[in-house]
Amino acid sequence: MEMENQTEIAEFILLGFGDLLSLQIPLFLLFLTIYIVTMSGNLLIVVLIVADHHLHTPMYFFLGNLSCLEACYSSTILPRMLYSLICGDKNIFVRICIMQYFFFGGLAGTECYLLSVMSYDRYLAICIPLHYAALMNSRACRRLACGSWLNGFFASTMVTLFMSQLTFCGLNEINHFFCDSSPILKLSCSDTQLISILIFLLSSAFTLPPFVLTLTSYVYIISKIFRISSAAGRQKTFSTCSSHLTVVTIFYGTLMMVYMLPETNEFTDLNKVFSVFYTIVTPLVNPLIYSLRNREVKEALRRIIPKCGI
Repeated sequence: MEMENQTEIAEFILLGFGDLLSLQIPLFLLFLTIYIVTMSGNLLIVVLIVADHHLHTPMYFFLGNLSCLEACYSSTILPRMLYSLICGDKNIFVRICIMQYFFFGGLAGTECYLLSVMSYDRYLAICIPLHYAALMNSRACRRLACGSWLNGFFASTMVTLFMSQLTFCGLNEINHFFCDSSPILKLSCSDTQLISILIFLLSSAFTLPPFVLTLTSYVYIISKIFRISSAAGRQKTFSTCSSHLTVVTIFYGTLMMVYMLPETNEFTDLNKVFSVFYTIVTPLVNPLIYSLRNREVKEALRRIIPKCGI
């Protein structure tokens, strides 16, 4: 009876950084710059990998997939945030909010798998170099990449289908800058116990295995590096995976902090800060890390610039 007397809502209010009224314009300029640099850097890496045959290797094939994903990831969250900051319009239709979660969840899950596949690729190259070409052939690369995308979006599709059946009434404010599952479920006046269990099971099944694979791969890699006798050999071997390890640390480190923090009002602002790191900063630093610390990418850029007449 209580639910019947409440009006079903059609819009949510994404509060975002609305409490920082004096910083709306500076935040807009900051996030706009981040978005431009993120898109330019990731798309440049994709173009370089496609155009330069020297980069047609498994490692750069997966890096191209990751850069494409990061561009999509940023476009899922930042344009809506920029619009809210400059226009002050914080309203978002419930169906659009759920759709944003679908793409966010699918891309986040895919990134977990791609990072684990990239760590497995480095493990094979460093620890089993004689069998690397046979194990990581073009067919295996395509299957691993497709499997990463399909697994990521399968979990997100399952959750979104259940979420679309929920009824929302009463409060409609989401104290976040994008539509995540937890704040959405809190606003539902339907029974969310089943979908909460589903989210927990799918999150565990689709994020824990790739994390364990990534961790295991680097345990073997670091162990192999320590067994190399020469300092120059250790440095050269570590340089082939240091960029990927940096991205993995930022992504998983902040992701774990967000979902391990208690869901209380005291930690809400801290949750937002950590969320900025794995949703906005990681796509930004990915092209910067791989371009600034990778000799082959810089050489490919020098080769392609004259062809463009620059």
